Amino acid sequence: MTLCKKDTLIGFIGTGVMGKSMAMNLMKAGYKVLVYNRTKAKAEELIEKGATWKDTVAEVAREANVIITIVGYPKDVREVYLGENGIIENAKAGSYLIDMTTSSPKLAKEIYEAAKARNLHALDAPVSGGDVGAKEARLSIMVGGDAEAFEEVKPIFEVMGKNIVLQGGAGAGQYTKMSNQIAIASNMLGVCEAMAYAIKAGLDPKVVLKSIESGAAGSWSLSNYTPRMLSGDFEPGFYIKHFIKDMKIALESAKELGLKTPGLELALSIYEELAERGEENSGTQALFKYYMN
Repeated sequence: MTLCKKDTLIGFIGTGVMGKSMAMNLMKAGYKVLVYNRTKAKAEELIEKGATWKDTVAEVAREANVIITIVGYPKDVREVYLGENGIIENAKAGSYLIDMTTSSPKLAKEIYEAAKARNLHALDAPVSGGDVGAKEARLSIMVGGDAEAFEEVKPIFEVMGKNIVLQGGAGAGQYTKMSNQIAIASNMLGVCEAMAYAIKAGLDPKVVLKSIESGAAGSWSLSNYTPRMLSGDFEPGFYIKHFIKDMKIALESAKELGLKTPGLELALSIYEELAERGEENSGTQALFKYYMN
């Protein structure tokens, strides 16, 4: 099956903080899009712009020939793909299934095998770049699966992101995203500690940021999250509750690989403490409150 834009009907499942912008960019690029979300209100803007609403996952799967999902947790991924009335049970042979949720590498492999048995092409393709990257179509997309399937849907990826890399076979995208999350986990500790230290030392943290973000301490998190922290903006570009989910997946996977990850364990414990304080729906930059309260 060779995809061309006029014959491609994309089913998009999951229109939250990230998914809505990703689906919007696909529509702007001229793709026809079907949408489904557990809460219809979160899809209303897309519907107003021309997306077609479907009442169930099964309806989306039966009609679309490319199905993209970005949902909350691995249990949601399992239900959407492998559950009764899920995607694999209802998708047309030859369709492309792209899970862009950050999920379990082990589950990605399971979905790939189940899809293959029904002549479906499954890719795991988690993303990085947050809400801003989703809006501006410059996400990093890490892909696992067959090279042929990747090449077929690459034009669709290029509408949503800039750094698009096939990492290997099924599960490789998720393993790569876990590497990404492990790097962010310890980095966020460093970013928050650095800014808290600057404030306690009597410095203007905004001026400190000007000096350090372009040097060896520079990072995406430092440049993008520090201004939000300092202005008291803790709205979610990425929810703490979802980052906790990611860190737990990474920790479980690391243990399976026999790898020690003390930085990840520390970050997870602090974020869990924040969640217990009622910050689970705040953005990950709310870690700053741990140091300043």
